[in-house]
Amino acid sequence: MVYYISPRKVISVVRMTITIDERLVTEVKRLSGARSKRAAIEAALEAYARRLRQRRVLEHMGKIPMALTQTELRRWREGR
Repeated sequence: MVYYISPRKVISVVRMTITIDERLVTEVKRLSGARSKRAAIEAALEAYARRLRQRRVLEHMGKIPMALTQTELRRWREGR
């Protein structure tokens, strides 16, 4: 494992050898505007992780009682 220190955070990087469909990597590069295969794969993994986190949140929709109205919620969001 390799650690890089960027201005904002410490990043751990793991080197691995995997077989990936070149067509998918090329498509992700094109769609994301990534300049390298690594950047394209990282972008795809970040997007996938984000979608999974959103799905987890949606599983709780309607199960958590909310005492806020839409207007109060909007004011609360704008106040941050």
